[in-house]
Parts: sequence; structure tokens; C-alpha cells
Amino acid sequence: MEKNKVVTLEDRIPKIREMRKQKANRRLVLSLSLFFILLSFIIYSQSSLSKVSSISVQGQQYVESETIVKVSEIKEGTTSFFQVKKADVESRIEELQEIKSATVKKELPNSIHIDIEEYKRIAYILNNGTYTPVIENGDILSSSTIDILPHDAALMIGWNNKVKVDEFINELMKLPESVIYAISEAHFTPNETDPNHITLFMNDGFEVSGTIHNFASKMASYPSIIAQLDPEQKGVINIEVGVFFKPYDVEVDGDEVEDEG
Repeated sequence: MEKNKVVTLEDRIPKIREMRKQKANRRLVLSLSLFFILLSFIIYSQSSLSKVSSISVQGQQYVESETIVKVSEIKEGTTSFFQVKKADVESRIEELQEIKSATVKKELPNSIHIDIEEYKRIAYILNNGTYTPVIENGDILSSSTIDILPHDAALMIGWNNKVKVDEFINELMKLPESVIYAISEAHFTPNETDPNHITLFMNDGFEVSGTIHNFASKMASYPSIIAQLDPEQKGVINIEVGVFFKPYDVEVDGDEVEDEG
């Protein structure tokens, strides 16, 4: 039977020395790496490179980029890149009435990118020749009144009663976007029998006669209603009680239209 080979202490010492040397080298490399990283950070933080050099804003349509940058409180050339707290900046921007959400991105060495999502405009209230936007959460942007005729949402005409305005906007917000943006004009046309009567003129040429009460539940059926009508024969779709259609060039009572809603 062979005897186990005996490794003498003299044989093991060179290996132990080599292992210790490798371990020491690794420690030295790690220490030097940490030192240079720390040194680079100190140099960077004390140089102009650590200051925000550019701020880009994208995604907004109505709010000026300058307004968003001002509200962000980030200043080019003076604000430290590392002191920019994304959550805080986003919160400040989202306090703007028209802003639905803001996303801040930091890009080394010193750039800031701000992505904006605005609330959609669902109507404009016409008053004394100016147009006041109404956004999808129901807010009326009294401070954002414009003088130029807008084309991206319906015009609300004749709405001088704030209570009725709020009631109609509340109904409008319940509609699908496809129906909201199919409306060209919404007139408040109260009469002796219905103090909540409204008249709508649609982008496809039809007219709708309705009432504010339960307007959304009735108007939601609009796509299915016009699908049953001849697109070449325009007229009034009455949704006040039931649904019926009266062509413009016909004097007799209009035809019944089946409500699929």
C-alpha cells in the first residue's frame, strides 16, 4: 500500500506567499479604484460640469416650455445636477392646472429632460368674443382664455348660467372621446317647456336636440343612431324623449330611430 505523499512546509510557503501577494494586489487595485472614483466625483462636483447645462421640455401643446422650466425651479448654469430631485420637480410641475403628469429624466453629465402630458381640452366656452378652455377633468381654465377661434374641441355658446355650465361639463366628461370630439357646437337653448334644453351641431352635419339631464347616457348612443341614417340626408336628431329624426327638408313629423344604447 502506497503511503500518502507528504507536502512539506517548505513546498507550501511559495504558494502561500503567492496567494497573499494576489490578495494584496486585489486590495490595492480596489483601493486605488475607489480613490480615483472619489477624486473624480470631487473634481466633477466642484467644476462647472456639475451644473445643469440644458433643460429640454417635450410633450406639451398649450403650456409654454418657459413656464414649465420656471415652475421646475431648475436653473441652467447654477442648479447642481445632483441636487435635482426628480419627484420634487415632477410634483411642482403637476401643480399647474393644465398638466396631467410630468416625468423628469436626468442624463449625465448634466442634462435634464422633462416629458409632459397635458389634460385634453374637451370644449371652449364662448363669452364676449373670447374662448375659455374646459379640460377633461372638468376644470375651466379661466386664466388661459384665448381670442383666436379654436378648432380642437367643441364651442359652448350661450352658456351664461354657471350652474348649467357645470352640469353640462359633468355630463360631457362621461362621454367617450369619439363622441366628445364629434361635437362642433353646443348651444344652451332653454325654452318654456325645458329650461335645460341644449342644441348641438355635429361635425358630420347633423343637429341634436337634447336636454342636460341624463345627456351623457342618451348621447353615448350617437354613433349607433347615425349608423341607421342616410349620411346625405341631414336633419335634427331629437334625444329628449326617446330618439327620432327629422330631416331639414321635411315638414312632417320625423321618423323613429331605434336607440341601440
